[in-house]
Amino acid sequence: MKAIILGILASFFFAVTFVLNKLMSDAGGSWIWSASLRYLFMLPLLLIIVCARRRFVPLLKEMGRRPWRWAWWSFIGFGLFYAPLCFAAAFSPAWLVAGTWQFTIIAGSLLVPLFHETIQTNDGVAQVRKRIPLRNMGMSFVILSGIVLMEWSQATDVSVRDMLFGMIPILVATFAYPLGNRKMMELCAGRVDAYERTLGMTIASLPLWLILSSYQLVTRGFPSVDQTLQSSIVAVFSGVIATVLFFTATDMARHNVNQLATVEATQSGEVVFTLLGEMLLISGTKISLAGLVGLVLVVVGMVLHSFMASIKRPSDCADVAGGV
Repeated sequence: MKAIILGILASFFFAVTFVLNKLMSDAGGSWIWSASLRYLFMLPLLLIIVCARRRFVPLLKEMGRRPWRWAWWSFIGFGLFYAPLCFAAAFSPAWLVAGTWQFTIIAGSLLVPLFHETIQTNDGVAQVRKRIPLRNMGMSFVILSGIVLMEWSQATDVSVRDMLFGMIPILVATFAYPLGNRKMMELCAGRVDAYERTLGMTIASLPLWLILSSYQLVTRGFPSVDQTLQSSIVAVFSGVIATVLFFTATDMARHNVNQLATVEATQSGEVVFTLLGEMLLISGTKISLAGLVGLVLVVVGMVLHSFMASIKRPSDCADVAGGV
């Protein structure tokens, strides 16, 4: 239950990303600066936290064991996650970006066969591929149905072009984020905590952000003061607080594929928080009756998802060792 609560809190802080990215885009800000500045601002904040806990040197040693895997999975988990997210904000409203992003609930479960688990057999210990958690997939589709209903209720105001430019990059991100996160959990095997892993992935993905920001600096110049300020807010609220909360929650559930799917499902709360944020900060945002029904389905789906994962079954006992 604690992991689920942390996941919901993370979804609240993650919602800041969708609302502020849309505000920056509406003001003419570059999606490249929005993506790059978040991680450039995250770096010193996380350095202070990790150094204060005297864990920076152990983190560097851990990264030095598999530097190329750190670089690759950080590029997947951070780069192919956030760059498309910011790109989509330039073409779609925040609610549509947040809604499409919730496909990560299904994507996370579909990725399960890419990982192995250690089980005890009559012949000893064996590595077998994990299976898609079908018991929880049903609840995930309840959540997704609510999201589809919310999007359908407002999609008439969005052009096909903007919907595609908002949808396709986010679909890439929905697979990249859980894949990168899980592969990093598998790589670290509990040797680093959420703060250290977030800092390590930020450092490992730094070449991408430096390349993008250098390109943008040469072609369009420096970002505006407002975009810089808003990006710093995103860095603190979403990049540090939300990411650490979510990584902590997934670390707590990493030994059980059903519980991990439930934690990832809590991110559907981003849609609720994003819609509320848009109503408060962006004029013209409205929610129809169908949209409200969709919101109810999301909340009900989250509750049912959590309830199903809390029911222990014999097959759950196999979810041990090595993470997912």
